[in-house]
Amino acid sequence: MSNQSVFLTLLTIELMIPHAQSLKDKRREVRGLKDRVRSRFNASVAEVGYQDKWQRALLAVCLVGNDKRKLESDTARIRTLCEEVADIEIIAIDQEWL
Repeated sequence: MSNQSVFLTLLTIELMIPHAQSLKDKRREVRGLKDRVRSRFNASVAEVGYQDKWQRALLAVCLVGNDKRKLESDTARIRTLCEEVADIEIIAIDQEWL
């Protein structure tokens, strides 16, 4: 293995979907957000919590790269993207470097 640096960051995003009246409503909103994050940032995204709750979701977003500044920029842009979704409220966003 070379001396190349590898950086990995994990975002956990807790969401509230107040208008959702069913799991189907919730999944539609969450799927749209997951798809946008995946396509724009080439990130791995999974719903990891509250799968049985209509109005709550917990997403894990993982980014890997060799440029830490680029990853920091991408995580800030992911936060902004989440904030711009009209029908979803952000409860908390946590970031870890692994």
